[in-house]
Amino acid sequence: MLKEQRQQRILDMLHNEGSVLASELSEALVVSEDTIRRDLRDLFEAGLIQRVHGGALLRAPRMDYIKRQEEEIAQKDEIARAAARLVRSGQVIVMDGGTTTLQVARYLPRDLRATIVTNSPPIAVELSGHPTVEVVLLGGRLHKASQVTVGVETVEALRTYQADICMLGVCSLHLEVGICAPELDEVYVKRAMIANAAEVVALASAKKLNTASPFVVAPLREVTHLVTESSVPEEVLKDYRYLGITTIRGDLHTSNV
Repeated sequence: MLKEQRQQRILDMLHNEGSVLASELSEALVVSEDTIRRDLRDLFEAGLIQRVHGGALLRAPRMDYIKRQEEEIAQKDEIARAAARLVRSGQVIVMDGGTTTLQVARYLPRDLRATIVTNSPPIAVELSGHPTVEVVLLGGRLHKASQVTVGVETVEALRTYQADICMLGVCSLHLEVGICAPELDEVYVKRAMIANAAEVVALASAKKLNTASPFVVAPLREVTHLVTESSVPEEVLKDYRYLGITTIRGDLHTSNV
């Protein structure tokens, strides 16, 4: 088997199983573990996998904010519509940055009376025209690629709020690893958002499920709701419900443990 064929087999196994062990790959592909480790290194350097001790996980794709706005438009739309239905008047809502959370802001009811706390300038601008929502834009250093504020100032400001709900933008969500992010600066902000919210709603398209990124934000037990797209199979969602997470698909189908 050629190297390219072998590496494609590894990716196929990751897509099917969510994670692989080097020892199992060695046996399945009838090559040495040294060969498998070289294959995993190549795939990691290509940005296709996240290496972990003894094996690998699928890696979420990395794109800057502008490119992400052009991706998965329909999926983000249905996720945002479903997520917006979770908010209630009188709430304090923390909204993480991201192109999906920006869509949530666009679908908030026009009669909603709430306080929105966000580290996303695009979300603050979007809500500046909302007639009855108070907007708090958190200060800090602007992370240009993600269009969010980060740093000590952002984290400290979040600690002054006790939010009813947090709309969390998710880069990667993995059953074993948890919530992950590609940038360390964003990790600390997301942790503060989670720690200061009664409910945490993770917004994740299908391709972000069962993937990992370099930095771990929190274990999955911190998530109360997962909102994803309608195409995600029931077989995938049941594993999240087993952990006590309420799952909501874009078709507004809701399930509990």
